[in-house]
Amino acid sequence: MGRRVNVIGVGMTKFAKPGASPDYHEMASDAAKLALADAAVDYKDIEQAYTGYVFGDSTCGQRAVYEVGLTGIPVFNVNNNCSTGSTALYLARQAIEGGMAECVLVIGFEKMEKGALSLKYTDRANPLDQHVDTMNRAQGVNSAPFAAQMFGGAGREYRWRYNTRRETFAKVSEKARAHAANNPFALFNNRLSVEEIMASEEVFDPLTRYQCCPPTCGAAAAVLCSDEYAKKKGISSPVYIAAQSMTTDYQSSFADSMIKMVGFDMAAAAARQVYEKSGVAPKDVDVVELHDCFTANEVLTYEALGLCGEGEAEKFIWDGDNTYGGKVVTNPSGGLLSKGHPLGATGLAQCTELVWQLRGTADKRQVANARIALQHNLGLGGACVVTMYRKD
Repeated sequence: MGRRVNVIGVGMTKFAKPGASPDYHEMASDAAKLALADAAVDYKDIEQAYTGYVFGDSTCGQRAVYEVGLTGIPVFNVNNNCSTGSTALYLARQAIEGGMAECVLVIGFEKMEKGALSLKYTDRANPLDQHVDTMNRAQGVNSAPFAAQMFGGAGREYRWRYNTRRETFAKVSEKARAHAANNPFALFNNRLSVEEIMASEEVFDPLTRYQCCPPTCGAAAAVLCSDEYAKKKGISSPVYIAAQSMTTDYQSSFADSMIKMVGFDMAAAAARQVYEKSGVAPKDVDVVELHDCFTANEVLTYEALGLCGEGEAEKFIWDGDNTYGGKVVTNPSGGLLSKGHPLGATGLAQCTELVWQLRGTADKRQVANARIALQHNLGLGGACVVTMYRKD
C-alpha cells in the first residue's frame, strides 16, 4: 500500500460548443491556474504535469503547460479515448503514491469540431475494428453515428432483456437537465421534460437527440499531493483518493453482447476493485459522477457500479433513487448529457465536481452531508477508470 494521495486544488472552464471556445492552450492554462490558486500552490512547486487530450499533436500538453510556467519539469501527454482525463489522473496518482513526486498537476482539455466522431481509417487498422465487428455480428451496422449505434444497441439489448420502457432512458436525460439547471459550468442549463426528450429526433433506438452528449470544448485541472506536502502547506482534512482502478477490455467484450462491448464488464470489474480497496460498499456512496455519454450508458452503469441490482435500473430511476432525496445523487453536474463531453477534459471535470461536493462548496447542486464520492469515466477502445474520493 503506497502513500495517500490528496486532491488539494481543482478548477475548470465553462464548457462551450465547437467554434465558440478559446484555443486549447488557453482553456487548459486557465483551468490549471484555477486549480493552482485553489490549492494555494505556486507553479514552481509542481514537480510533474500530466496532460490529457484526444485531438491534437503529441506536444499539445507542453503548449498548454508553458502558458502556466516554464520550469523544465516533465510533462506527460496522455491519450486514452474518452477516459483520457481520468487516465492522466491515474498516472499522476501513481507518481504521488509511489513516492516519485510530492506535488503534481493534472490537466484535461479538448477543442472539438462539430458533428459525430468518425471511425474511418484508410491507411492503418481501425483501433475499434473489433468493436465494429462485434456490433456487426450482434445487430448489424447502419448509417447512424457509430457511437450512437454502439451505446444505443446496448440500450436496446437491455430494453429487450428486461422489458424496459423507452421513456425510462428519457427520464435519465430529464434528470440530467434538472441538475444542470444549477450548474453555471454546464453547456445546457434549460430543463426538458420526458415528453420533449422523446419528441426530439431519433438517432438510434432507444436514443433520441436529447439523449446523446454533444461534442464540446473545455478544460479542467487538479493538483495532487502527498500527506507530507499537505501538512507542509498547512492543509488539513483534504479530499483524498481512497481507491482507484483502471481496467481495459476483457474477452467478453468481443462476444455477441452489445452491453458487454460498450464496457459493462470493464466498469463492473473496476468498481469491484475500488470497493475492495477502499472498504466502502455501494450503499455508502453519497454522490456519483458517471460517464453518461448516452442515456443508455447511464442505465447500464447503475448496475455495473452496484448502485442497484441486475435488471433493477428502471425501478431505480422512476423511484428517484438517482437524484436528490433518493439513495445516491448521480451526476449533480448534469453529466456529459448536459455539461458536455470535451473528451480529454471529462475525467478532470468529474473530479472537480466531486471535490466541490465533498468540500460542501457546490452551491445549489450540493448533496447534503456528502463524504464519499465515486467517479466513473469510460471510453471505447477500451478503458474504464473508477475512482473513490473521501473527506473524513
